[in-house]
Amino acid sequence: MRVIVPAVRYVLPLVLTAVGVWLLETRADKWGGLGVMLIGTAVIVLMLNLLFRLSIRSNDERSREEAARRYYDEHGHWPEGYY
Repeated sequence: MRVIVPAVRYVLPLVLTAVGVWLLETRADKWGGLGVMLIGTAVIVLMLNLLFRLSIRSNDERSREEAARRYYDEHGHWPEGYY
């Protein structure tokens, strides 16, 4: 998994973009549309990665907030260092 996840996150969009640009540069008459679609697919993959990472970060923040609220309920004040 340590190799597959970075490959899907970064190598796949890079390869899709490279092939798409190559198609646009060399085969624009017949395959230019495919090149544009490949570049668009690379952008979609990058955006999905961004959304997944934001979702995970949001869950972590919610967990910390819940823990801080439980601490507040038990002790009557917010934990040290919590903002």
